[in-house]
Amino acid sequence: MNDFDLPQDLDLPHDFDFLHGSWDVANRRLTTPLGTGPGTWVEFPGHAVVRPLFGGAGNIDEITFPTLGRQGATLRLFDRAARQWSIHWSDSRTGRLDPPVVGGFTGERGDFHGEDTYEGRPIGVHFTWLRLGPDAARWEQEFSGDGGRTWELNWTMDLTRTGPAGA
Repeated sequence: MNDFDLPQDLDLPHDFDFLHGSWDVANRRLTTPLGTGPGTWVEFPGHAVVRPLFGGAGNIDEITFPTLGRQGATLRLFDRAARQWSIHWSDSRTGRLDPPVVGGFTGERGDFHGEDTYEGRPIGVHFTWLRLGPDAARWEQEFSGDGGRTWELNWTMDLTRTGPAGA
């Protein structure tokens, strides 16, 4: 038996199925995280479309930030062996795929951790996903510059559904 012989829905958690569809996104972002300048928050709109992949073992979203003239994409994949999700981000400014954050859900909350760099210094990254019912969700991003002793919230997205999966 090889990997192609396995059933596609073999014990998948479907944690991110709630996200399939289209969303208006209210963004709030700290312009200078980790004390790299004055802490100013900016707000800007977004619109995201999320599509399933691999029978529930993944999804991809594309988000447009019309007032910024930028786009982003997120790839979420469920590692069947590790029983964890990885979340990968890229945006049109850099064209790079950022290092993933990895984790999972407990109830309606998902926590995902990873390592990256910010302005040349190593940081910890924490994403939180909150399922707030069928038509609302929240995403938060935090950075840590001290090995995880303290965390600074630097970006939130409040999502409101505008269309079902496939919209």
